[in-house]
Amino acid sequence: MTIDIRALREADLSLLLDLYRHLHEVDDPLPAWETVTAVWQTIQNSSHFLYFGGFVAEQLVTSCTLALIPNLTRGCRPYGVIENVVTHSAFRGRGYGKAILQHACHVAWGQDCYKVMLMTGRLNEQTFRFYEAAGFDRHAKQAFIAKSPCSDDNRLS
Repeated sequence: MTIDIRALREADLSLLLDLYRHLHEVDDPLPAWETVTAVWQTIQNSSHFLYFGGFVAEQLVTSCTLALIPNLTRGCRPYGVIENVVTHSAFRGRGYGKAILQHACHVAWGQDCYKVMLMTGRLNEQTFRFYEAAGFDRHAKQAFIAKSPCSDDNRLS
């Protein structure tokens, strides 16, 4: 089946939240709906945050987030950061995740980003090979993460 990839719109929030159930086995509960929708509205109103969705037969099956970061180095060219890469468990292994990543990179290159980065909390070879097949180099950089000592974030990746 072919995949239709597009920017997610305001009306896609519930679909995205349903898909995120396939992202983490354990996650913090969502706050009040008013808070969730306010965050989504902030995201929708910003040119620096892009949420992409891949649809198969009208069903959202894959998604990722691209943050475009303004930058004062590299000739003031921005860079991209991809987060929250997810494919519905029933649709994995069909190339949809790779397609959404390639789409996000294509958009980043169109915005003159000099690089696109992503990190994963999954520490298995299969995940590493997936990202490499999508064009990412696991040996190009070393990532370091600091988490707030004042929150429960230390248990989440």
